[in-house]
Amino acid sequence: MAYAATAGISHPPITAPPGVLALQRGLLWLAGASCAIVFVEPSPYELVTLISCILFFATGVRMRLVFIPLLFSLIVLNVGYSIGSVPFLDKPEVVNWVFTSWYMAITVIFFAMVMSDDTEARLDMLRRGLIVGAMIASVSGIAGYFHLVPGGYELLTLYDRARGTFKDPNVLGAFLILPALFALQSVVSDRFGKAFRNAIAFGIISLAILLSFSRAAWGGLVITAAFMLLLMVLTSRSQAQRSRIIVMALTAAVLAVALVAVLLSIDTVAEMFKQRASFDQSYDEGRFGRFGRHILGAQMALEMPFGIGPLQFHTYFPEDTHNSFLNAFMSGGWISGICYPALVFVSAIVGFRYVFLRVPWQRAYLALFSAFLGTVGESFIIDTDHWRHFWMMLGTMWGMYAAAERFRAAAAPPVNAGTSAI
Repeated sequence: MAYAATAGISHPPITAPPGVLALQRGLLWLAGASCAIVFVEPSPYELVTLISCILFFATGVRMRLVFIPLLFSLIVLNVGYSIGSVPFLDKPEVVNWVFTSWYMAITVIFFAMVMSDDTEARLDMLRRGLIVGAMIASVSGIAGYFHLVPGGYELLTLYDRARGTFKDPNVLGAFLILPALFALQSVVSDRFGKAFRNAIAFGIISLAILLSFSRAAWGGLVITAAFMLLLMVLTSRSQAQRSRIIVMALTAAVLAVALVAVLLSIDTVAEMFKQRASFDQSYDEGRFGRFGRHILGAQMALEMPFGIGPLQFHTYFPEDTHNSFLNAFMSGGWISGICYPALVFVSAIVGFRYVFLRVPWQRAYLALFSAFLGTVGESFIIDTDHWRHFWMMLGTMWGMYAAAERFRAAAAPPVNAGTSAI
């Protein structure tokens, strides 16, 4: 997989009439925006990606050789899930879970193929759509939390935590991290007008993450933002640019601390913050707590080559796995349990190879890569294997790998005739 992801691409880029290009880019914007509305099933995201697949295949999209290992891994992963589900095919929720897994695999290949051509423009439209979707989800969650919409508190919150247009506050917080990184990039590097608008967006998104009271999202935003800013400093083209990033990052940090201090002056926020910030949570501790279940589940995984089937972990333990890698073993046995981490970690390792490659979309790539790594880390403590934005990021990264190799090949000086390359 690592070799295939970095192999050269000899095919010329796909060209299309301006109207077709505009339609394709618009669909990606819509996919990014609809990714934030998932409190109903099938969600708008499913419908948009399905329509996008049809229209992209009709107007021009290419399966590249470098995607074959990715396709093979996704097929093997879901074959394992399908085998594990055989004893439970009479349960609609299991059948739906397996079909969703296959659908997520299709979206990975779709985004990989799409992003390998017209990469800069398509990625920019996806970025814009994600920010718009994040604003919709954030404003909804904030409005619901502060009772700004009649009846909105029951609809837009869960367990006194903002969930916005998502079913779960934890997923809301996780989804908002990538759009927040995109907005932060503009704050620290763009001109004043655009930076100011994105500063407002970043503040609203960060507030929604805080009100989701997801500890993983809190830590994820801080860690991924710091990692992304570090990469931006290391890849900056001038000392002035590096200085601005550092100064603006420090300013943003100070303002964020001030925002948190203001919010903590509200009693209900302070009480929930204190409760959620504590590491002394009943569902984390004990033999059957989150981490205890990880150990017991790992022991079961070693003894059960075919796993226990999708959505069956809670029949053995009080709660679900809350660990995507363990869930792969439990749901699909050794086949999926080996394939899932291999797919995720190989993709992440390959991603480091393109951090310092100066492609036109390098800045956006740094945000996407940072958010992807953050989600991989979060996968150790929560089930991320059906998060739509996770699979979108995975497919987009593979498409960018292919595009980066083609860009590097095009930028390389030609070898003179009669001269052998070493």
